[in-house]
Amino acid sequence: MAEATKVAVVTGASSGIGYELAKLCLEHGYDVVISSDTVEIEHAAAQLRQLGGTVDVVQADLSTTQGVDQLYQAVQAKGRPVDVLMANAGRGLGRAFLDQDFADITKVINLNVVGTTYLLHRFVRDMRDRNAGKVLITGSIAGLMPGAFQAVYNATKAYVDSFSFALRNELKDTDVTVTVLMPGPTDTDFFEVADLMDTKVGTDKKTPADKVAKDGFEAMMRGDGHEVSGFSNKMQALMANVTPDKHLAEMHRKLAEPGTAKH
Repeated sequence: MAEATKVAVVTGASSGIGYELAKLCLEHGYDVVISSDTVEIEHAAAQLRQLGGTVDVVQADLSTTQGVDQLYQAVQAKGRPVDVLMANAGRGLGRAFLDQDFADITKVINLNVVGTTYLLHRFVRDMRDRNAGKVLITGSIAGLMPGAFQAVYNATKAYVDSFSFALRNELKDTDVTVTVLMPGPTDTDFFEVADLMDTKVGTDKKTPADKVAKDGFEAMMRGDGHEVSGFSNKMQALMANVTPDKHLAEMHRKLAEPGTAKH
């Protein structure tokens, strides 16, 4: 009897890093379940199916417990265990904290922190019970520094980065591995959605999404604890460890303050 194809769940897969992660899973023989809260997820699925393999779609708002439950129940209905979970869904938000709409702030916190935490709680419990599985969580080097003019986003990524290392430690005596991918600025629609296109960080050259995804995928397959994608980002991460927070905040201001874009 042929061995069943392994299953990978990828959130935030309609574009960018998530789409590239789903593509890598298919190329490595996984069936995939992809999720996003936008209708673009169907277009992404149509493109991914051209690679072969099975691509199932769950359009759900993962900033809500109901959306996470919807995804979990859809995966459970397949009757097959999840071998890989890629918690990639996230949202950015630029501009000064006091000038942001609080509904937008809440959305970022609910998706990046609450939804991601609940997603991991639901899926990784099953992995622990089976004593098998790989988890890739998309954090960011933004979580290593105070994010002036991205204060809420950076704070949520600080949570994600820290949480990933803690969860990995709690699972160290199991065969479940947790890897946090910590990219720097990546060539996706993140900066447009986050209203950062009039900033230096929004207009500077960025790392291609497929390169970031490949780095993260390979680190996950090795069972590494983390992956900072790109040499310059590795240097920035190292510098963040020895630079006072007030200086990091000022450095970030020069990247993310509205009106700093290069023309």
